[in-house]
Amino acid sequence: MSTDETEPTAEMVVETASAAAEGLVLDRYKQSALRDFDVTVTFEDGVLDVDVYVNPPADAAADAEAVADEAARAARDAVDELFD
Repeated sequence: MSTDETEPTAEMVVETASAAAEGLVLDRYKQSALRDFDVTVTFEDGVLDVDVYVNPPADAAADAEAVADEAARAARDAVDELFD
């Protein structure tokens, strides 16, 4: 059975998730103000793993752990849209 739609590749999934998570972090904090942040995404055997680390400036209003969790959710949501 042939279809015009193909499943997203693992690379597409990782890039989409990474972009969504990074975008959310940079939306919450100015990039120049961040001390450090890291987004790690893997997609193997149909399992998405997203890890987000945020080290904001001491005077940041947004809670780093909450932002990291929200960024990971945004990554998963973006990937879910790829498969819809």
